[in-house]
Amino acid sequence: MSGFEALHAIAGLVGIGIRHSDALGNFHEPDTETLERLIAAFGLPSDPRRAAQALVEAQHARPFGLDPLEVVAAEAPGSLRLRLPSDDARVEWRCEFEGGGHAEGQGATGESELRIADTLPTGYHRLFLASGGTAATIGLAAAPAACYLPPELQEGARVWGLTAQLYGLRSRRNWGMGDLGDLAELCRAAGAAGAATVGINPLHALFASEPCHVSPYSPSSRSMVDYLYIDPTAVPGFVEDDAIRALATPAAIAAAQATDLVDHRAVAALKRPVLEALYRRFQIRQLHPGAETPLGRVFRAFQSEGGRALAAFATFEALHEHLNGERGQFSWQNWPAQLRDPNSAAVARFAKDHHARIGFFEFLQWQADHQLKMAAAAGRAAGLALGLYRDLAVGVNPQGAEAWADQVLVVPGMGIGAPPDPLSRLGQDWGLAPVNPLALRRAGFQPFIAALRANMRHAGVLRIDHVMSLQRLYWVPRGQSAVAGAYVTYPFAELLRLVALESHRQNCAVIGEDLGTVPPGFRETMQQANLLAYRVVAFERHWGGGFIPPAEYPPLAAASAATHDLPTLKGFWLGRDIAWRQRLGLYPDGDAETAEINDRKRDRWQLLEALAAEGLIALERFGEFLPDADRPVYTATLGEAILAFLARSRARLMLVQLEDIAGEEEQANLPGTSDAHPNWRRRLSARLEDLLTGPELRRVAALVNRERGHA
Repeated sequence: MSGFEALHAIAGLVGIGIRHSDALGNFHEPDTETLERLIAAFGLPSDPRRAAQALVEAQHARPFGLDPLEVVAAEAPGSLRLRLPSDDARVEWRCEFEGGGHAEGQGATGESELRIADTLPTGYHRLFLASGGTAATIGLAAAPAACYLPPELQEGARVWGLTAQLYGLRSRRNWGMGDLGDLAELCRAAGAAGAATVGINPLHALFASEPCHVSPYSPSSRSMVDYLYIDPTAVPGFVEDDAIRALATPAAIAAAQATDLVDHRAVAALKRPVLEALYRRFQIRQLHPGAETPLGRVFRAFQSEGGRALAAFATFEALHEHLNGERGQFSWQNWPAQLRDPNSAAVARFAKDHHARIGFFEFLQWQADHQLKMAAAAGRAAGLALGLYRDLAVGVNPQGAEAWADQVLVVPGMGIGAPPDPLSRLGQDWGLAPVNPLALRRAGFQPFIAALRANMRHAGVLRIDHVMSLQRLYWVPRGQSAVAGAYVTYPFAELLRLVALESHRQNCAVIGEDLGTVPPGFRETMQQANLLAYRVVAFERHWGGGFIPPAEYPPLAAASAATHDLPTLKGFWLGRDIAWRQRLGLYPDGDAETAEINDRKRDRWQLLEALAAEGLIALERFGEFLPDADRPVYTATLGEAILAFLARSRARLMLVQLEDIAGEEEQANLPGTSDAHPNWRRRLSARLEDLLTGPELRRVAALVNRERGHA
């Protein structure tokens, strides 16, 4: 076997694809260097023979050949395949159920298939095994085949929701960016308007010591909340303390409110001193040793519940603040060697010496969690039947807390992204670090479970960004072109079962964002597992290019006019995204630019034809919106016709972007850009109070309620 063939063999063992096609129909094969780097990223030697030996040794190190957490079907547990210590060995087993009770038995001599029970209660159980002097204890997750679906999303349901970029909400009361107080107001108004849910961007923690890192999809931690979303005026002590209130002057707040784009640095400069003072006040009044108040005990309970994960995150925040602020060392990979290891004695000493500082960052998480809970409760009380709709990013920033805290799990030398597609013909590297699927198994899937739980918290719906990552992810070695990557497979069956299990435990429905290059059969598997698909009007076409009618939308879906990566309705119609790509030179060549311009001209005409077929726009009115092919005209009438079209769809959940109600032209994020386009900083042009009481929301809510059958 040649060296290249051996690399292919190892790639097959660990799930690295050796050939894939992109969305443009082109085939790609990773070269030798790419394969060697991908294999090394798994923690394996780059030499094929040594890598094969390492895999064999790892397999033999697993007791009975089982993973720390085995995932089985609750409805038909079937058998576990064991590696027995000898051919004549008999296995004795005992399964202790999470909710109490147990089952036990013996396996037949010499048989490597162990049947646990005909049925198991759903949950996380403990399985004890013994055979021939070998004993082991593993986790056993008995998981359902399908996710939880609340009554509002069962067959025949047709509900709708509002979506917003929370940071972009402009209000008279916030301090320059949307906060959790604004979210509560939005939830109240949406519920009163007949919406079932309010969807928001990921609230994941970014970098407290460096507020210029603003992408919610490139977080430091997916299990924590970004502290800038805290409403300082709702933190205990603010109302009562004149000195603390004076730290943020009306002039400074007004200046932050007046910016066209969110100035995260200015917002941080306003909020940090106030939050620090509020924590000091809380320490003195609520956490006095031996005399903790009831509120102080609530905080201590939150710390205890957060456990090691919360402590590790807060320790990272304190370290990052210390080293980035004093030495400009943003990346933990550039920290002193002893501080790069979260389990080192040096980190333990730092945590002891900076106990109060770490407590401050835990306090921020407590307040963010409490305010999120209050916003969710406000929405439910106002009629949001599904509650909050949260969003889980596909990966983490390699310089952040998650990557530091678990360096075996997160692979900092690799990026994740996508091969070439119509939106990005050069491929994409999102600057995120992937999870090592072998390490994820060895960790008993606990990091994945923790991320699900954290983001289902206080929510009735969870959207999983780039849900294809449950089956495969496109890895790109750092420093290489995005075209030079390869797909890596993940334990799809187990991950999907765990999503379903946590969905039921948290009473949270799941949406899988399945846009882009989707593996064959993936959407069918999603449907069987009760994951709602994500359907965007612009992509719902017949083979000939025309828009499919509302009656042909799949029922088990969330239908939307756009996403954060796509233009708003107004921006789409006017070609604002095309203008940005022209301005920034994002087209690979003139032919690609001309093709997209011509495609958009065709799209406008075909969309009008689809609206006319539904009786939403009269044929004789086409000229109002297309006086000629190069000068489209957008009006609220056109936007509302498109929303009515979408509301007629069979999709059980229909989503309306707040940006479209406000008539915004610019989109939140332009893929393929970073600083050249103001991604994740755009603010709504209108104040939230005016939007929530204005005629636009009333008009859109009325037409959507009518078309959805709720008038």
